[in-house]
Amino acid sequence: MQTYLEPSWEAGRDLVARGIAGEVVMLNLLRLRSVADYAAHPDLAPERPINGAEAFDRYVAHTRPYLEASGGSLLFLAEGGPFLIGPQGERWDRAMLVRQRSVADFIAFAGNAAYLAGIGHRTAAVEDARLLPLVSRPLPG
Repeated sequence: MQTYLEPSWEAGRDLVARGIAGEVVMLNLLRLRSVADYAAHPDLAPERPINGAEAFDRYVAHTRPYLEASGGSLLFLAEGGPFLIGPQGERWDRAMLVRQRSVADFIAFAGNAAYLAGIGHRTAAVEDARLLPLVSRPLPG
C-alpha cells in the first residue's frame, strides 16, 4: 500500500493554479504510528519512546503559534477510527481542519523556518496522510 506524507511539487503547482480567492480550509486525515519514529530528527526525540499520537500533539503545540501568526487557525481536531461508510479496515486516527486566509498565506506558513524546525514531530508521528484543500461555497436553496 502506498503512503503519502508530503505534497508533491505537481500538487503544489496545481493548488496555486486553482486560483482560489480568499480562505482555504485544509482537511487533514492522519494515520499515526504506534511508536513515533524520530530517526530523521533525533534532535527532537524525547528521552523515552512515545507513540504517534503524543508526537503529533507535540507537532500541534509547536505549530499553532506560527499558524496563528500567519493568519490561520486550527478549526477542528478530532479522534478518528474506522469508517461508517468506506473501506472496511481503513482507519484514520486524527482528522483536522486548518483554515488559512489564502493559498499564498498557507504557502508562506509552510515555508516558515521556525515552523519547519519542529516539523520532525509530524514526521515522527505520521504513518500516512491525506490533505484536501477545501473552498467554501454557498449552501443550496
